Amino acid sequence: MTKTLADYDFETGEVLLLDKPLTWTSFDVVNKVKGALRLKKVGHAGTLDPLATGLLILCTGKKTKTIDEIQAQEKEYTGTLRLGQTTASADGETPVLDERPFAHLTPAEIEAATRPFVGEIQQTPPLFSAVKIDGKRAYELARLGQAADIKPKTVTVTAFDLTRIKGPDVDFRIVCSKGTYVRSLARDLGEILGCGAHLTKLVRTRIGAYRLENALTLDDIQALAPPRPAADPARPARERRPAKVRVGLEFYAAQQAKGGED
Repeated sequence: MTKTLADYDFETGEVLLLDKPLTWTSFDVVNKVKGALRLKKVGHAGTLDPLATGLLILCTGKKTKTIDEIQAQEKEYTGTLRLGQTTASADGETPVLDERPFAHLTPAEIEAATRPFVGEIQQTPPLFSAVKIDGKRAYELARLGQAADIKPKTVTVTAFDLTRIKGPDVDFRIVCSKGTYVRSLARDLGEILGCGAHLTKLVRTRIGAYRLENALTLDDIQALAPPRPAADPARPARERRPAKVRVGLEFYAAQQAKGGED
């Protein structure tokens, strides 16, 4: 059954499940929902990189008090990593730095290499990440060409399953704790295998009991927009500024369109 505006009480508080589009930042989505629904208080329960899609949870009104509780819950992702190539960002945002042979690796060897990453592990976030170093974000330093001393942290990976291996591309499913960087898992798996790797697709499918299949699209949100009063003529639509994805977007978008299909 399709919900209408009357089914929601945004001011008192709602938990909204959104399917974040490719290249949108999490803050783009928050601002879009704020503007469409004319809300004052909206926050997200866990960011997604611009080059990731999938479940983004937004809380409105008094439900913003539950953000920390939602953020702490287990996450599930699916995606694709590419063997034989490394990038500074560990995904498609930056150019390929290095290429190494990978064809000698067997599926059994690739799968065996995932085992050290299951359980409680020490993980170093990517250079291009939001980790703060002396008051600055790591990605800000990285884009200035400055070295960042990023400390490893403890995360928990419950599952690291490979669902398809075809040439350099490896599809996976990962279940992990808050704070886990899937880009780092792709990067570190490539290092164990000796060929390097980077992420080419990432979809968040679950946070706790909240699932992507129950998420709204931005078009669904726009359809819930309240009618404007007669004395409040609609303002011209403002074009969304694109996310600051420096390079590699065309490659990544092409990979996303393929969807991992044969």
